[in-house]
Amino acid sequence: MTGTPREREESLDVIQRELTAFARRARAAAARLHPELPLVSYTLLAHIDDQHGCRATDLAAHYMLDKSTVSRQISTLEKLGLVERHPDPADHRIQVLHPTEAGTRALASTQASRRAAYQERLAEWTADDLARFAEYLLRYNSSGGTATQDAPQQP
Repeated sequence: MTGTPREREESLDVIQRELTAFARRARAAAARLHPELPLVSYTLLAHIDDQHGCRATDLAAHYMLDKSTVSRQISTLEKLGLVERHPDPADHRIQVLHPTEAGTRALASTQASRRAAYQERLAEWTADDLARFAEYLLRYNSSGGTATQDAPQQP
C-alpha cells in the first residue's frame, strides 16, 4: 500500500463520488434509450442475452439482488414481451429465461447508441488510458464484496 492514510481517504472519497455520478449518468442514459425499461430490468435482460439464457436465481446471485426484486423485474420483462421462460432440458422443473426476438431487438437498438456515447465521452483518451481504465474496472468488479458493502449509505 502506498500513500498516507489521509491521501487514501481522499482518493476513496473521490472514487465514491465519481462512481455515484457514473451510476446516475447510466440511469439517465438508460431512461433516454429505453424509457419503459428501468435500468435494472435492462441490465438483467442484457445478462440473460449474454448468457444465452439463465435462471432467475442465477441473476439474483450474480447481481447480489433479493430474489423478490429479480422476480418483479422479470415480470416486467415478460409483460413487455422481452423475456420468456423455457424448461431446462436437463431438468424440466427448472425454468430458464431467454430473450424473445423483441428483447434481442431492444438490446441491439440500444447497443449502438450506448457504444457511440462511450466513444464520444472517451474520444480524447489514449489507447493506453482506455486499456488501463478497462483493467481497473475489471479488477474492481472482480474484487468481490457484497451487496451490503457496495450499497450507498443512507443519510
